[in-house]
Amino acid sequence: MTQALVITGPTASGKSALAYALADRFNLEVITVDSAQVYTDMDIGTAKPDAAQQALVRHHLLDIRAPTDPYTTFDFCQDARRAIADTRSRGRLPVLVGGTMLYLKALRDGIADLPEANPAVRLEILEAAEANGWSWLHEELRRIDPEAALRIKPTDRQRLQRALEVERLTGRTLTSLQAQGQVGLGTSLTEVAIMPESRAQLHQRIKTRFDEMLNQGLVTEVEHLREKYALHDALPAMKAVGYRQVWQFLEGDLGFDQMREKGIIATRQLAKRQFTWLRSFETVKKISMPSLDALLKIDAVANILIKAQ
Repeated sequence: MTQALVITGPTASGKSALAYALADRFNLEVITVDSAQVYTDMDIGTAKPDAAQQALVRHHLLDIRAPTDPYTTFDFCQDARRAIADTRSRGRLPVLVGGTMLYLKALRDGIADLPEANPAVRLEILEAAEANGWSWLHEELRRIDPEAALRIKPTDRQRLQRALEVERLTGRTLTSLQAQGQVGLGTSLTEVAIMPESRAQLHQRIKTRFDEMLNQGLVTEVEHLREKYALHDALPAMKAVGYRQVWQFLEGDLGFDQMREKGIIATRQLAKRQFTWLRSFETVKKISMPSLDALLKIDAVANILIKAQ
């Protein structure tokens, strides 16, 4: 079983900085665990690594989807497995860096073996939604897979579309496929989480970083996205923290100061959810700050890094 290192933690905790410090000393590649950094042209609001950082160490799973094309947890698991194998084939250590906890859980614990997305079937479902409404499609799901219909709200377009897509592609319901078993990862994950002791200091870093994003041109970035792509506010890309609030500002639903305040609050709420996820990860090793020394003192980390020098 191959090995990989995970560096995770709440937003603005210093995950990327720690990964780059590690890359200075060890032979590794970064596999991004971020549900927004997968999208092209979404750079400022996702805190995507810049050109210099990407030149320092090879990155995987950046800029692999258009913002109009939803990226699922299953997509991530497939892509991450391939990236891990690819990295290992070059004799390097895969280091998974990011804070999308659902991705990490699915990668570690397994996920149902579902068919890949089919553009033709997705278009067929979207056309049905435009003609009849998403509530009508939810009623269709209720008829064919009542258990999934209980879990998926009519307003959750991405999951509703996926459940119908799976049934049309396989002839079996999403519920039945999920119940038949989980696909294992085949990789041993050594998970380390940066867990800041001072929530107040983390909140200040979140505020500072959001203001930096605004100063760097986050509003202009979203304007360009709206011009380049056929976006709407129900897409997962535009539901991402920061992007959702700027969208509302550009629609005239929020003033600039309101947008800024709501963006900071939403980022703090994201961090709170990430803390909750991490407390449920029983095998994760915790450090209080993005310290390379603290990371290297963890025996399980030291053991796998010896081979990556």
